[in-house]
Amino acid sequence: MNRPFAASRPLQLARRSACVAQRLGVSLGLSISVATAAALLGACSHPAEPWQLTNVSGHLPDLAFTLTADNGQPMTASDLRGQTALVYFGYTHCPDVCPETMARLTQVIANLGPDAQRVRILFISVDPTRDTPQALHAYVSAFDAQHALGLTGSDAQIEALAKRYRVAYQMEKRDPDGSYEVTHSSAVYVFDAQGHARLLATDKDSPAAIAQDVRRIIDAPA
Repeated sequence: MNRPFAASRPLQLARRSACVAQRLGVSLGLSISVATAAALLGACSHPAEPWQLTNVSGHLPDLAFTLTADNGQPMTASDLRGQTALVYFGYTHCPDVCPETMARLTQVIANLGPDAQRVRILFISVDPTRDTPQALHAYVSAFDAQHALGLTGSDAQIEALAKRYRVAYQMEKRDPDGSYEVTHSSAVYVFDAQGHARLLATDKDSPAAIAQDVRRIIDAPA
């Protein structure tokens, strides 16, 4: 038995869609094209690849400082524009955490290959009394003379900069011989070539993981 109603249903639906589109002030062809494009865009979109490190974009201020470099010359953050910066607060007399961190960062540089030319390690002293430019130069050069820079300044400059990036540090009680240790935060801050704070690495992040994310920062469009 023929079923004219069933056979004509697609035509009825098409006519109904045309009427709806006409009431909305668009053509049926345009409405279908827009729907098709939206479907294709939805099919092609993918969630962003997760970061290996902690994403701090928008949560910390841009890189800004005026300090003294390990060559004795004044240096500001603008001198680093165009370079990705790995910023670490430490001190040259640190017995363990600082040398371990610097060794890990030199591994990061090695993992980056040619991209390492676009990266700088900034070792900012939290012990400016002992960390003269000369002392810093000898210290960072022992790890990576090409990519690492030592920075120091007055107590007020270091304190203000540490506060800006929520870095905690405190000088401990002096030993009888006058020596002392400085407890401090051990995170590494990653700033992109425009000076924006992007990522935070801890001692639990491997050099390979840090290098992977740093390469993404380097390759990202400005």
